[in-house]
Amino acid sequence: MASNPGSATQDVRYEPDEQPPLPLTIGLGLQYASLTVAGVVLSPAILISTVRGSESYLAWVVFAALLVSGVTTVIQVARVGRIGSGYLLLMGSSSAYLAICVAALERGGGGLLGSLIIVSSLFQFVLAAKLSLFRRIFTPTVAGTVLMLIPVTLSPIIVRKLTDVPADAAPAAAPVTAAITLAVIAAISVRSTGAWRLWAAAAGMLAGSVVGGLFFGIYDTGRVLEASWIGGPALAWPGLDLGFGPDFWTLLPAFVLLTFVGAMDTIGDCIAIQRISWRRPRAIDFQSIQGALTADGLGNLLSGLMGTVPNTTYVHSIAVADLTRVTARAVGICVGIIFVVLAFLPKLVAVIVAIPGPVVAAYYIVIVSSLFVLGVRVLVHDGLDYRKGVAVGLAFWLGLAFELDWIFPEYFQGVWGSLLANGLTVGGLTVIVLSQFVELTGPRARKLKTALTRESFSKVDAFLRGFAARGKRTAEMSDRLRAVGEELLLTLTRQQADGGRDADRHLLLVARDDGDAVDLEFVATTDDANLEDQLALLSEQVAGAPGEEEVSLRLLRHYASSVRHQQFHDTDVVMVRVGPPASL
Repeated sequence: MASNPGSATQDVRYEPDEQPPLPLTIGLGLQYASLTVAGVVLSPAILISTVRGSESYLAWVVFAALLVSGVTTVIQVARVGRIGSGYLLLMGSSSAYLAICVAALERGGGGLLGSLIIVSSLFQFVLAAKLSLFRRIFTPTVAGTVLMLIPVTLSPIIVRKLTDVPADAAPAAAPVTAAITLAVIAAISVRSTGAWRLWAAAAGMLAGSVVGGLFFGIYDTGRVLEASWIGGPALAWPGLDLGFGPDFWTLLPAFVLLTFVGAMDTIGDCIAIQRISWRRPRAIDFQSIQGALTADGLGNLLSGLMGTVPNTTYVHSIAVADLTRVTARAVGICVGIIFVVLAFLPKLVAVIVAIPGPVVAAYYIVIVSSLFVLGVRVLVHDGLDYRKGVAVGLAFWLGLAFELDWIFPEYFQGVWGSLLANGLTVGGLTVIVLSQFVELTGPRARKLKTALTRESFSKVDAFLRGFAARGKRTAEMSDRLRAVGEELLLTLTRQQADGGRDADRHLLLVARDDGDAVDLEFVATTDDANLEDQLALLSEQVAGAPGEEEVSLRLLRHYASSVRHQQFHDTDVVMVRVGPPASL
């Protein structure tokens, strides 16, 4: 069976709907903010320093990043209508976009960057609204490959920051401070557990900054002293470039790819926070995931309008919530408010912006290393068979080669040269094309479209019987497929039969051969009941005779080797794998 929530309870102190005492709420809010504020500030700061932007532009971009992160964190946690997850997920600047944002600023300035972020955010709104339509294109295989390519595109920026010290600094300043930062982060990350591991990055940057300031004088204390305690920056909004010229269309594919990959990261974060937020585990609420994606898109839209780095969810909040066992929304709202307040405290922000370049570079070496490993983990978890391995390996190598101009650069000039110069674009599109090729040339899927009523059972039964006959399946396997079809049809139509739904619902049934097993996919309009929740209840000891619905689900679990139910606003997707008797 697919993994389902069990009956055991978790030691959660405060669930999302509960209100912790105010001192605890504020204390945890400050802890969350202190762990994440460096990431929020450093990404836009690196962006502007890399392109040698003005101090006024730097101040504006950092201010906008904090403001957008604070507002979107509150919306993400509080869930306004269909916007937001309703869980303790923090929002902040995304380092994954750094390399492509640098390219946009170098080619067209802040106006081009803002337009690219805004347009790519619209794709995320579409993805959130129609998540069920995109799940076969932007797969974990695509996400894992792009995550592995992000370090490749960020490498030139990291190399530049490693030597970013004043001209009169000692020759040993850059290597020593970078080495100390990296050593402290690595030591704490490898040898510590629990809460100490969360502070590894902060401890490493603090150690590197102290050494850099005391022994080499490369910590920019002047910036901190000159910054005011309270106030906002001068208006340095770059505007929007609505010309949509060649540079826009050249860079847009990379922005869109990163947007979709960021969305998949948000999906993973939302699933993770849901699993630890309740005392009694629940099945994953995919409507909440769609809300998280919508909030993510809103964050990117606001970032583009204000001219700063795109937003994403931060995984730090999940680790802290898992340690403290406090997942109350009030804590997340408190963090969002703290981000907004920090935007108007320039001196505290200057403390972070003044961190020496080599220290920041060492910090980002750890970040990109984690991204690469995360990409590998995503691929392995999804199942890296021979076909996927070829697609991923070829996509990664081509992305790396085109990023470094290894492949006939003299033949790729003009628009094509600009498009293929980005490793994310080349690698991402390659793995999408190859994955779709494998999908299209594999065993042909059979489909049935019919009304979602009990009267449609004869059509579903005939479809599954014919599918088994075409695949030369045994009589026993054919009976199993037909039994699964009957039980799922009964389950999906039960509320409708009780008067809970209108009579114009429809069902799409897709059947695919996969060796000895068969994968069935039932796509229907949204139903309030989640099959994973119902199947989880079967593990509990319930007094009395089982009702009709419970018997149906028990039969479904008996015939199927796995059942997964994804619930969206507009669609229910139930995926069932039926194997021969020996595999059950």
